[in-house]
Amino acid sequence: MNAEELELLGDSKYRNYVAAVDKALKNFEYSSEWADLISALGKLNKVVPKKLTIGKRLAQCLHPALPSGVHRKALETYEIIFKIIGPKRLAKDLFLYSSGLFPLLSNAAMSVKPVLLGLYETYYLPLGKTLKPGLQGLLTGVLPGLEEGSEYYD
Repeated sequence: MNAEELELLGDSKYRNYVAAVDKALKNFEYSSEWADLISALGKLNKVVPKKLTIGKRLAQCLHPALPSGVHRKALETYEIIFKIIGPKRLAKDLFLYSSGLFPLLSNAAMSVKPVLLGLYETYYLPLGKTLKPGLQGLLTGVLPGLEEGSEYYD
């Protein structure tokens, strides 16, 4: 734990926040169906996440075998997180969030593709040079997912 976190632990509001995050993350452990994952994501949207655990859980929710409803809810959660953390923190934590997002496009339903591409356009492309460490992963994820002649190809 770093000094900043130790200092925050003295604050009762921060301890309540940590408890709320832990409670929201527990919902994932008891998920046995895709509908449970949507519910768990909805609860998670109400608290600001612990980034490493959240990155893993969100990536799990983007598994190709899950229905598009789970994917859309997970992308909604990504957007909430990206709005909160801003571009500087996103650039710093790129690897945490990209591991789930980059492989999604090639397996995504048609209703999920525009939402995912919108996330890339809104949050990833403005990173500019700070996107460079994740550029290969982004291209590897985007190019196979685009079919020539589709409405998203251009």
